[in-house]
Amino acid sequence: MTTDTLIARLDFLREAERLKNVLRSGHTSTGRPESTAEHSWRLSLMAIVFADALKELDLLKVLQLCVVHDLGEAIHGDVPAIHQHAHLNKSARERLDLLQITHMLDTPARNAILALWDEYESAATPEARAVKALDKLETIMQHNQGANPDDFDYAFNLGYGQRYMQAAPLFATLRGLLDAQTRQRMADSTRAGESDYPRTTS
Repeated sequence: MTTDTLIARLDFLREAERLKNVLRSGHTSTGRPESTAEHSWRLSLMAIVFADALKELDLLKVLQLCVVHDLGEAIHGDVPAIHQHAHLNKSARERLDLLQITHMLDTPARNAILALWDEYESAATPEARAVKALDKLETIMQHNQGANPDDFDYAFNLGYGQRYMQAAPLFATLRGLLDAQTRQRMADSTRAGESDYPRTTS
């Protein structure tokens, strides 16, 4: 590998650092906005933690997909899941941004990243479908765990990404556990809202 190739790959990694500054609509447990890079990190960790229940999958490919799946958000940012239905060109925009952010890479490295992103986006393989499911589960988990604003829409969780949960029995089971936590957050949020109203006496 030439020095120029190494320098170009370092330049790409510097560009990819932008993802650390892309904020999502969810919040961490301390109440600050979560970054897309943090989401991708825990998504990768989920894949490792549950790998023993997904032995039929290529774990390296799964991890590669986890790391690359949101890389196109590094330039124009994240579209919150709750608003994605209104952004019909989201995928095309992210792919154009991915082309921009990888432009300095040598052709083999660039093509490898683009192929991973395309595989994820089209859910073309069992690995991609698994990462799609894990991606939705991680998002729901963060929504449930976060110290969110008072008007946070927890009910959104219950319908989010349901179509991906059939990729493996594990995902349906995890979804059931997380949905129960969502309902608990909804109940807690309702009780907290009611306690804010002043009591009247007759």
